[in-house]
Amino acid sequence: MKPKITLKHIARELDVSISTVSKALKNSEEIGRDTKEKVQAFAKLYNYKPNNIAISLKNKRTKNIGVIIPDIVHHFFTTVFRGIEKYANAQGYNVIVCVSDEAFDKEVINMEMLANGSIDGFIMALSGETQQKNDFNHLKEITEQGIPLVLFDRVTDEIQCDKVIINDMEAAFLAVKKLIEAGRKRIALVTTEDFLNVSAKRAEGYYMALKENGIAIDHGLILKLPYQMQDEIMSEKFFDFAKPDAVLCVNEIFAIKCMRIAQKKGYRIPEDIAFIGFTDGILSKYANPTLTSVDQHGEEMGKIAAQMLIEKIERDDDQEVEEVFETKIISATMVERDSTPKFS
Repeated sequence: MKPKITLKHIARELDVSISTVSKALKNSEEIGRDTKEKVQAFAKLYNYKPNNIAISLKNKRTKNIGVIIPDIVHHFFTTVFRGIEKYANAQGYNVIVCVSDEAFDKEVINMEMLANGSIDGFIMALSGETQQKNDFNHLKEITEQGIPLVLFDRVTDEIQCDKVIINDMEAAFLAVKKLIEAGRKRIALVTTEDFLNVSAKRAEGYYMALKENGIAIDHGLILKLPYQMQDEIMSEKFFDFAKPDAVLCVNEIFAIKCMRIAQKKGYRIPEDIAFIGFTDGILSKYANPTLTSVDQHGEEMGKIAAQMLIEKIERDDDQEVEEVFETKIISATMVERDSTPKFS
């Protein structure tokens, strides 16, 4: 059986543009006879057929956007969704949201369900299991069908599409640098497994800050927890043995739970241990003490993702142009609260 091919495959194999392939298949007078014959022969050999779903979406817009998020518990994802919905609604679009619950199978099912003509494009953050499996075939199929896709926060280089992220590595670097400048030397990192790209980037920033300030990396100060569940027994033992004077956590749930464990063990915050987390959600604002946080600007990220997607959806379909994909990086900011000493 010959493999299923797309316009991109034909363009790559014949070393011509996607626009040239599309026009040649439509028998356009703009394309020379030799090129048309070559493209049409190749398409016939491999039994190329235009994707009916993609054609339907292009010719008959639904004014619906599909959004898939990994979790609704984390404040960050709800703020991103709020940003998407506000912008989309203002442009006359409805938003259909699905939750993958960090599961690969559920992410695939959600995409298949929405890609049947229900939506004009996707905005999504990858589930933890998708990143763990390193399997992105369902995303490749969607993009090859011509359905626009924007990834946010949890992204992959394996997929060519528009993306919106924060400067995770730089944000972690600056957070650790602040702690070092405040006199902290035993700075711990509480993170997830490395396959989650945002956690890996934040860990890189942590290592870089230590290295640039002449502090040796102590692996005894690094605690990796399952992304779906925090092991409190593991965390309690960690504080007994690591004895940190500061902790950077890759999300606010880890930070709040670690602060509670530290307080239970008699540590004063921030006098004995300072804490910084990522997200800056409701938990950060109402924790005791309140948590110094890296604000990921989720609502702004959602607005930018929706803007990028709608621009792709609404571009003139008669203009056959090469796809150009963009990664927009939002600068994170730190919100200082009571879990850290006053930074200068």
